[in-house]
Amino acid sequence: MKWRVVSVAFLLSVVGTGLTWLTLQRPLLSLMEAVRHCAAYGSPESLVLARTLGSLPFLLGLDLVLLTAVAYAVLDFMVGRPLRRTEEVVEQLGRLELDVAMPVSAGPMLSRIQRALSRMAAVLQREQDTTRNQMEALRAANARLALAQTELVSTERLATVGRLAAGVAHEVGNPLAGILGYLSLAGARTKDPEVQEYLARIDHEVQRIDGIVRGLLEIGRPGRERLGPVDVGRVVETCVQLVKAGRDFSRVKLVLELAPGLLARADSGPLSQIVINLLLNAVQAMEGEGVVRLSTRSGEGDVLLVVEDTGPGIPPEVMPRLFEPFFTTREPGQGTGLGLAVSRHLAEGMGGRLTVENVPEGGARFSVRLPGV
Repeated sequence: MKWRVVSVAFLLSVVGTGLTWLTLQRPLLSLMEAVRHCAAYGSPESLVLARTLGSLPFLLGLDLVLLTAVAYAVLDFMVGRPLRRTEEVVEQLGRLELDVAMPVSAGPMLSRIQRALSRMAAVLQREQDTTRNQMEALRAANARLALAQTELVSTERLATVGRLAAGVAHEVGNPLAGILGYLSLAGARTKDPEVQEYLARIDHEVQRIDGIVRGLLEIGRPGRERLGPVDVGRVVETCVQLVKAGRDFSRVKLVLELAPGLLARADSGPLSQIVINLLLNAVQAMEGEGVVRLSTRSGEGDVLLVVEDTGPGIPPEVMPRLFEPFFTTREPGQGTGLGLAVSRHLAEGMGGRLTVENVPEGGARFSVRLPGV
């Protein structure tokens, strides 16, 4: 920078000296000729000498104006315009607008500063990208932490329900079995239609209580150890054959996209229970009309079973509580709220996972991930 300033100063001095010499050359020569003539002939000051001396202030003023104009043009080209552009770039960097366009030619005085600003903008851009990536990673980590916390709370609730079930399920189950037996005997001995209707209602409610008790026992039951190779596609086909003859499936289209020979390390009994629970849940969500698609595929050493429906999907306020025991969105008396909780418990007992998400086109998607063989 120092040598560039020196070069500009030298250029201005050369230009100023040249302009002064060009404008004062003729008057000075005339002045010297007049002085020599006066010295040779001893004559008084001539008219030429007077005119020459009178024109010197005007010529010096003209030199000053021309030198000022030239100096302004040179400094504006080398310093002024690049400095104004540099000021704009600095203001953009101050607003963190890092995508700035540096001028192609910044002039000899500020080109180094422009290159330094360009390097600084590139470094800031990289730091901004790094910060943005770190923020995205932090958001993803927070989402995973929130999911893990939700699953931990759900697991603790299931454990609490399991401990409760282990203490009372058998004591409640035995009297229920006796009640069901006596109801069957009473229904066989009476011919009164009204009494039979009452007995049927009692039997229905007792069956609901028995289903709740069995669900509690399933949640409280420890993980199974009899795991082995299971053909997931065959289990799904068997479950579909079992449920599709039911009245609830009369207006439901079941679409199977099953990979043949796909084996998972599981237990066919709990896996069948999971599939049936998901099918019943999908049909009830669609109110008995729509399409349910079941598909299987392998990836990353696991086997994935996906059940999708064309229902309304799961509301955001319901999603966090979907797998809680006894939580249900159905009308009172229409469900116990244990199906999905039991299904997740069974999947985790086989070393897998049960997750849910909404489909962008509409509906819900339940995914069962099991370890492959």
